Amino acid sequence: MKILLLNQTFYPDVVSTAQHLTDLARALTARGHEVTVIASRRAYDDPGRRFAKSERWHGINIIRIPSTGFGKAAKWRRAADFASFILNCCWRLLWLPRQDAIVALTSPPLISFIGALAAGVRGSKFYYWVMDLNPDEAVAANWLREGALLTRALQGLSRFSLRRAEKIIVLDRFMQTRVQEKGIAPEKIVIIPPWSHDDALRFDPVGREQFRQAHGLADKFVVMYSGNHSPCHPLDTLLQAAKAMAGEDRFRFLFVGGGSEMTKVKRFAAENHLGNILCLPYRPLTELAGSLSAADAHAVVMGDPFVGIIHPCKIYNVLVVAAPVLFIGPATSHAGEILRDLNSNVCGQVPHGDVAGCVAVIRRIAAAGARGGESFKNVTAAFSAEALLPRLVAILEAADPAGGR
Repeated sequence: MKILLLNQTFYPDVVSTAQHLTDLARALTARGHEVTVIASRRAYDDPGRRFAKSERWHGINIIRIPSTGFGKAAKWRRAADFASFILNCCWRLLWLPRQDAIVALTSPPLISFIGALAAGVRGSKFYYWVMDLNPDEAVAANWLREGALLTRALQGLSRFSLRRAEKIIVLDRFMQTRVQEKGIAPEKIVIIPPWSHDDALRFDPVGREQFRQAHGLADKFVVMYSGNHSPCHPLDTLLQAAKAMAGEDRFRFLFVGGGSEMTKVKRFAAENHLGNILCLPYRPLTELAGSLSAADAHAVVMGDPFVGIIHPCKIYNVLVVAAPVLFIGPATSHAGEILRDLNSNVCGQVPHGDVAGCVAVIRRIAAAGARGGESFKNVTAAFSAEALLPRLVAILEAADPAGGR
């Protein structure tokens, strides 16, 4: 089969969607499929960094297209970057041979519409891998106003993508419900969570100590938030907890990754003269085991309005390294259900705004002095690439009347 994958990010970018799409591309190539990827030349979190215009990597044909690099400092900048990527993507698709299947993710927002349109014109099967729901996310974040003309137009494009899809891959049952509420038949929707990177991850005691030594954390209790810092993951409660614990030298709050909210974290630390907050950029996948293992507790955060719109995929990698979890967000959510099933004394959930509760959970985890046990292993097995990736490959291979290869 000829399979086209559309997304803003791909290898060697390190954000979650790039890593998961790379896993899928390699799995499909290993099965004998001809895989082409269209992605951006610019790194997701560093627009000044550019990747090769095209390359052949592990049998995958990667086409990287230009876009503006205004960054994320303002909404118009992000919109311009998204628009330029989509326009250049449309132009490149005009010259691409027909594909048997087109898979579109959700970065930038509504790239799925381009994939659905191209599939319709070329007679390809279209598959929509919903990493987040837009414009739902933009409305929930107050970037767009519900009922506004632009919002209605974007909702129409989103419905087109959903209706055109052969299958819609969603990440949890809450996202499934939201998609069904848009009038989509349940049999078109498949739940496949984004797997943990278990091929590159494990609890790494050597990497843990090296990371902690390198960043002055050797004798500290480290609370880590690692990943995308976006308004969908409001960090106010965690930051206020750091401020409340500023006098306790044992504790450090480490923010690793990037995104629009990282600037706010740095500003909060500077304005409040907090030496217990440290910020670091994304770690490459080769260093991820040591980085995640360095934490004594991981913070997983989800904003209340975003249940079923985004997915807390970072929790899987956290559980792989058997780290205690502090979940700040609604109990009725995917992450809330995982923690409830774990029923572990080294995990805890607090609602947004409960700073005292957040501090109490951190202190309780620190007092326990333990990491996750067998219950963590059971969860990580269910959300592993070994369990989930073949299911996604099988869905795409069903597009081939010859039965796969």
